[in-house]
Amino acid sequence: MTDLCTVRGGELPPELRAALARAVRLEWISLGFFVSALVFTGLVMGQSQALKTTWIDDALGMVPPIAFLIAARVRRRAPDRGYPYGWHRCVTIAFLCAAVALLGLGVALVVDGLATLIGGERPTITAVRVLGREVWLGWFMLAALVWSAAPTVFLGRIKRSLARTLHDKALRSDAEMNSDDWQAGAAAIVGIVGIALGFWWTDAAAGCLIATSITADGWRNLRTAVADLMDRRPRTIDDAGWDPLPDELEALVAALPWVRRARVRMREHGHVYFGEVFVVPVDGADASARVCEVHALGRGLGWRIHDLTVQLCDAEVGGADSER
Repeated sequence: MTDLCTVRGGELPPELRAALARAVRLEWISLGFFVSALVFTGLVMGQSQALKTTWIDDALGMVPPIAFLIAARVRRRAPDRGYPYGWHRCVTIAFLCAAVALLGLGVALVVDGLATLIGGERPTITAVRVLGREVWLGWFMLAALVWSAAPTVFLGRIKRSLARTLHDKALRSDAEMNSDDWQAGAAAIVGIVGIALGFWWTDAAAGCLIATSITADGWRNLRTAVADLMDRRPRTIDDAGWDPLPDELEALVAALPWVRRARVRMREHGHVYFGEVFVVPVDGADASARVCEVHALGRGLGWRIHDLTVQLCDAEVGGADSER
């Protein structure tokens, strides 16, 4: 017997909707901050490779918030005839788009930085006239770097906490980028100070270091997004290991007195999990009641189990062991 009726009415339970609203507000704040950082850095960039790479890094930093905000609206759509499984995977698609942007531009920046370093291009930091006085432009560069880097430390910490609560990998990726931004800013500051001390190569080296960090983030996120779209078994939000939720449900079902053998398969659809439970009962009695009992176990494990199909089998089903 197969049952397909256990589909929750909403993606998030009521107690988590406030967390989602907070995440949306935080992403709007992030966008406003990155716009200000782009303007400030662009005005004082000069010939610095590190400032140029930092400016592009800040521009890339807008991609995850924009993707998250779009996904937050699209995923609310109810399932329809064309999309019977809903729109949950728009979150993973947003995650994929951000990863591709990071990886592509990161590689381009590494190549550009290496060309500058190998070519021996020596950047100069000139002076500008402010209120009738000559002021070294490097001071404004350093101020722009501090402005673009310091707030991201706090943004990253808050987003990381919300990502765990919402099981949102796109938000987690954004938090990691924010956490890396202060390191990129610190590297750029070293590059500017190095120019002032006569070490021209520190600027290009700092640019390469920042670009390498961008590329690494893009590659890591791309692998995770592609694996999720390939229906890989769910992983923890920090990708440190397999999510224990499928094993927990399998153990609970296998412990039922009327179950001879059970197997669980699950896959990620954005924030939530879709899955199947294959059960070999000891007899054929009370099939409907047994299906409802398995559904109740799934619902009791948490909101992430969104759509659960229960299959009662007369004998072992070959596909049930496919994830093992």
